[in-house]
Amino acid sequence: MRRSMALRDEHLADLHRRARELDVPKYRMLPRDDLIEAISERSGDGEAEPEVRDRVAEREPERAPEAEAATEPEAEAAPEPGSDRAPEPDREPEAETEAETETETETEEITGVLDRMPQGYGFIRLSGLNEEEGDVYVSASQIRRCELRPGDEVRGPARPPRRGERHRALVRVEAVNGQSPEDDRILFEDLTAAPPHRRLLSPDAPGDPLVRAVDLLGPLALGQRVLVLAQPRSGRTTLLRALGAAIAETGAHLCVLLADERPEEVPQWERALPQAEIFASTADQEPRDQIRAAELAMGHAKRLAEAGEDVVALIDSLSRLALGYRDPARVKRMFGAGRELAEEGTGSLTVIATVLDSDDRGTEVRQALETTENLLLRLDAGLAAKGIVPALVVADCRASGEDELRDAEEMEKVRRLREELSGMDPEEAARSLSDQIVATSSNAELLARL
Repeated sequence: MRRSMALRDEHLADLHRRARELDVPKYRMLPRDDLIEAISERSGDGEAEPEVRDRVAEREPERAPEAEAATEPEAEAAPEPGSDRAPEPDREPEAETEAETETETETEEITGVLDRMPQGYGFIRLSGLNEEEGDVYVSASQIRRCELRPGDEVRGPARPPRRGERHRALVRVEAVNGQSPEDDRILFEDLTAAPPHRRLLSPDAPGDPLVRAVDLLGPLALGQRVLVLAQPRSGRTTLLRALGAAIAETGAHLCVLLADERPEEVPQWERALPQAEIFASTADQEPRDQIRAAELAMGHAKRLAEAGEDVVALIDSLSRLALGYRDPARVKRMFGAGRELAEEGTGSLTVIATVLDSDDRGTEVRQALETTENLLLRLDAGLAAKGIVPALVVADCRASGEDELRDAEEMEKVRRLREELSGMDPEEAARSLSDQIVATSSNAELLARL
């Protein structure tokens, strides 16, 4: 009895692990209370109640653990955030089996990203992470049973909406992030963070002067947290797009998160970076919807990193997200997610984020993120107005862990370059760096001339 009380405090994933070790049959299909009773029985801590054993025995063997006909109330009973449609009265759905669903109605195989609502149910977004009419409803019980998390890529058959329903519904979950829903999955937050040690760009490669300047002052590496302090009209959008284009060529999975963006900017980003996933919330959306979109995008990036992808997230900007949160400290968790993962089979999450360095709010965000970055870049509007590209304040740009990323010879030459530039005023240093980049075909050639 004492053991049963202790089990009630455990997370569902831990209960499933215990049940698997004890060979509890069809444990993923059991309600939580029945699962605890079955574990207690197998552990020798008393007999389970007869009806628990009966419920386990009566489970149909051909029914997959994740299988579930969509018998939860559809989205009408709990409208999506931002919807001005009043909730309709709850209705009792018809009981059905998965086989009946697929026999009576034509299903379509779909794949998308799970967006979970505060009420417990969710939707599979089929086009990026934006809400669309064709999105597929996922019941709360399916989410609980398969332990789905926001940002998971879910695959399975969907049935058409019935009378009175607005959305198609997921019949069952066949795959989560390319794996069986039966497979154990590790939480991003439980993985071990390692120092960045894999460079994103080669010093021998030619490239955009903006990208080469950043890599000289950096360098860029997988798993970094790169903070770009930018004044208005200092060229931050141009810098991010240049970095995105260079990163996309490396094979890393590129995500772009735009918060409170001007609507006309979104298609411009899509044209500039056709290889990237663009997740945008525009200025006409409510702050809560902008925050939910940002958190969903970061959840998706974490799920990809858990599954072994090297993901690079460009965020513009943390200042606007902090305004939506009404708390600058809350964006620290999003920025701090950047890391190289040490476990075999996992990947990395690189975060390159801007902060608008123009007012008290920007100062508060900068202070909240202070010392959490691996690489700090500062863009100056005065330098940009004079046509200097890149408009970087060289003396304020700094990186940590360079010794892990550069060999001894390169490190010595970079120190020599910084020493040379540190004796100049900001404009002179920026012009000198720009001139040296333009005069050479690669950073390796530039350093060889020193």
